Amino acid sequence: MNVLAELFNNVLAVFRTIQVKDIIDIIAVTFIIFSLFKLVRETRAEQLLKGVIVLLAVYLLSSVFGLTMMTNILRLLFEFSVLIVAIIFQPEIRKALERIGQSNFGHRYLSFIFNNKKTDEEIKAIRRSIVCVADVATVFSRSKTGALIVFERDVKLSDIADTGTILNSRPSVALLGNIFFNKAPLHDGATIIRDGLIYAAGCILPLTDNKRVDINLGTRHRAALGMSEVSDAVVIIVSEETGSISAAVNGKLHRDFDRETLIAFLENHLIDDTKIYVKHSSKFSAKRKENKDEE
Repeated sequence: MNVLAELFNNVLAVFRTIQVKDIIDIIAVTFIIFSLFKLVRETRAEQLLKGVIVLLAVYLLSSVFGLTMMTNILRLLFEFSVLIVAIIFQPEIRKALERIGQSNFGHRYLSFIFNNKKTDEEIKAIRRSIVCVADVATVFSRSKTGALIVFERDVKLSDIADTGTILNSRPSVALLGNIFFNKAPLHDGATIIRDGLIYAAGCILPLTDNKRVDINLGTRHRAALGMSEVSDAVVIIVSEETGSISAAVNGKLHRDFDRETLIAFLENHLIDDTKIYVKHSSKFSAKRKENKDEE
């Protein structure tokens, strides 16, 4: 009984010393650990993490049983664990940092540091490019010409553009038609639009790693999803098989656009992304028509 009473008093004494900052510290560490587990779940890093746990268990057992050489080897390994983890988990760490940068906090409260505000001329150029892409997507949809067009936003895609050919040209239906003509050398890649200009064409995009993606989706759709997962870009896809127009944003695929709904979608995300996007549908089109009639 005395031992239990002493233990209870010790625990109570510890709780009495806890301050508000300690609670915040515990919550923050818990959130970080939970985020790390969530990050590596269902990825190759999960197996690596299991291997690290096994090595840690072996280290503890070797220390208990006095296996000096094994203990020293594993201790030396753990001393360089930070560098090893940085190398092994490099893709996951990069993806996590990209998500932080694309979060509401990173976008709203840190954007002033990088001066991402658009001028009136840039907004006009973006609006012209939106109409041009909507027009060409409609033409491609009728002729079933495959196309992959990336609208760059805050995350710069210069490394992706370097895989293609730099153009820096004003967009037009004729130019995009020539780029995606099935005999043209640049038609297989993606075209990147930056600040209302065709920045590069024939670019190679990363494919999505999402295992839950519809198996019927082709390479263009998978590349569009992959690009939208690693950046904040808006990617437009015209299917070569069905002629359907789709868009990928934040790792999600939106389908079955026509010219009007595509323009509304792109203006919402590229010009005024603070507005709530109403999913394109017949109801959405009807609502737009009703608003015009009222005006």
